[in-house]
Amino acid sequence: MKNYNRIAWIGAIALAVIIIISIFSAPNTKISNGSTYGRSPDGYGAWYAFMQKQGITIQRWQKPLEEFKAEKNPITLLRIISYQREPYLLFDEEEWLKNGNILIILGVKTPVTAANFYSLQPTNFGNVKIATSRRKQKAEGERIILGDRFGNIVWEKDVEKGKVIFSSTPYLAANAYQDNLSNFQYLASLINQKGNKIFVDEYIHGYKDADVREREGEGDLLSYFAQTPLLPIFIQILILLAVFIWAENQRFGKPIALETPVIDNSQAYIQALAAVLQKAESSDFVVDMVGKEEQLQLQKALGLGTTLLERQVLLQVWQEKTGQNLAELDAVLKLSAQKPRISERELLSWLAKWRTLKEVQK
Repeated sequence: MKNYNRIAWIGAIALAVIIIISIFSAPNTKISNGSTYGRSPDGYGAWYAFMQKQGITIQRWQKPLEEFKAEKNPITLLRIISYQREPYLLFDEEEWLKNGNILIILGVKTPVTAANFYSLQPTNFGNVKIATSRRKQKAEGERIILGDRFGNIVWEKDVEKGKVIFSSTPYLAANAYQDNLSNFQYLASLINQKGNKIFVDEYIHGYKDADVREREGEGDLLSYFAQTPLLPIFIQILILLAVFIWAENQRFGKPIALETPVIDNSQAYIQALAAVLQKAESSDFVVDMVGKEEQLQLQKALGLGTTLLERQVLLQVWQEKTGQNLAELDAVLKLSAQKPRISERELLSWLAKWRTLKEVQK
């Protein structure tokens, strides 16, 4: 019996160590490339410090775009994309620009041309270093800001009262160019227009304000565990340790043969749980739980892993891989994020839309 207890204790300790290592070695969901918190060559920490030294008021924005409150004066928002997205606006971006705001997006997908990968582009601030051979051919309504005979590198377009500026390179003023102030000054001139309030979007890089993390279930360690497979493992370890402690202080009689456990009927359990939720009118709970699981299944089908992505990133990848209209996916994701209490008919309609989207992916 003593040898058995010793082996059990060693196993429990080993399992606990594995869990602790998993927690501290878990991959970071924050994306440093393109972030003003990033110190690597593709980060923008040096440019952000440069802007502050110039006395230009600039702030980091760590919430979804729709949470910008109505401002008396227009806003300029800089988005430095860590992945290549198509050079068009998402629905929420277009609506936001209609209020007279300015959006600058660095790092949109454009075709590769015969241009040299490294080039120097003349500007009012001196030669700007460009590290890409991608160019965009001019389209109707677009104005070239920076470019050469191969096409546009930086261009702009009016959107009703607002304006959007695209760049084919995400590294326009990255840390790698901090010894070439022309790059820093050029991006500063693009963003510092009309006396607008200036923000840099860090939400798209995984940085979130405390209230946003709380709302999205990332407020504390317990919330983190609740969204990972580690929680049931952690609970099982606690139960196992409690049994071992109790066993050390109890005398056991003769071994008693265990009866074959009755197999649980999973379908009956699901139906019983559904009946309880229906009676409690907890459709908001169902929308939250099912919405997260459906999004995870969709991400897996798209090859995006098991960490819930922000809605705009998922919409972008969906558009690129399926070519389908974004409106329906955007609608079901928004409902999942809002977690409203809806009627049974609305809930069934929402679930049917998820089913349709999964069929499209197949």
